[in-house]
Amino acid sequence: MNRSLPVIALTPGEPAGIGPDISLALAARELPVRLIAFADRDMLDDRARRLGLTVSLESATQDLPQHRPGTLLVHHIPLAAPIRCGEPDPANATAILATLDAAVDACQAGRCQAIVTAPLQKSVINDAGIPFSGHTEYLAARTGAELPVMMLAAGELRVALATTHLPLRAVADAITRPRLQRVIEILHRELGQRFDIPRPRILVCGLNPHAGEGGHLGREELEIIAPTLTSLRERGMDLVGPLPADTLFTPRHLSGADAVLAMYHDQGLPVLKYAGFGRAVNITLGLPLVRTSVDHGTALDLAGSGRADAGSLYEAVICAARMVGAADR
Repeated sequence: MNRSLPVIALTPGEPAGIGPDISLALAARELPVRLIAFADRDMLDDRARRLGLTVSLESATQDLPQHRPGTLLVHHIPLAAPIRCGEPDPANATAILATLDAAVDACQAGRCQAIVTAPLQKSVINDAGIPFSGHTEYLAARTGAELPVMMLAAGELRVALATTHLPLRAVADAITRPRLQRVIEILHRELGQRFDIPRPRILVCGLNPHAGEGGHLGREELEIIAPTLTSLRERGMDLVGPLPADTLFTPRHLSGADAVLAMYHDQGLPVLKYAGFGRAVNITLGLPLVRTSVDHGTALDLAGSGRADAGSLYEAVICAARMVGAADR
């Protein structure tokens, strides 16, 4: 047993989606971690048979061994209703969230060092009468985190978001000086602590086209973004911007940058996913634990088909292990 390897908690997400498929596919690979899935063992067993995969599902013990290809350790959390691939059932919403709660509890108790999540179907949890806007916000509330910051990474390209899952008409109101300052502080701190980048260089997008065009296309850059950056530069942060988002994501600007801060979800993430979809990692900064996830959704139409790609989930596990290692140094 290699006790120096991090213990990673894996949650398969929506059981009617591809989360169980890619979790089982992941179990077949070599992994430099100790891995434990918080899931319904019978559901995983049924899905493995449907996919024709030979995966030994074993009960998790207190002393977890290094991951062995073809084996998956499981902390059993039963679902409430049978699973039909591609057909999420609101009856299972509480059990799905229970897998997240158990994984958080394991991290807070020191039994795990990170959580890796497969995708959830947000709509079906809301259909069950449980307000839910995503993993990011749920885990922040569950751990008492002040402000979660979503960041996706594909290779050396890292894109963080000043706002996350908001309707577009609500974005401008959400970008205030206090919020923007806190987001940048968290991003700057965790690039140092979690990614071992001692003085990160961060490019900051404007909110409006052409970064406001000197106030003619919006005043958020003049009144909120630029003053916030000036204040933080005086504290020694290496910040560039606000820059027009349509030219920021070019090699000339990105060269030497450690991260980009976009103002809203669809300003930054389409570029990152174009650059690395299927191998990108979704990372939640600002939590008292490491959490990574995939760069895609539940893909209900692929569930149980054997055509789901586990590449992003694999990268999420590797990223989580590296983040734990950087924090331990």
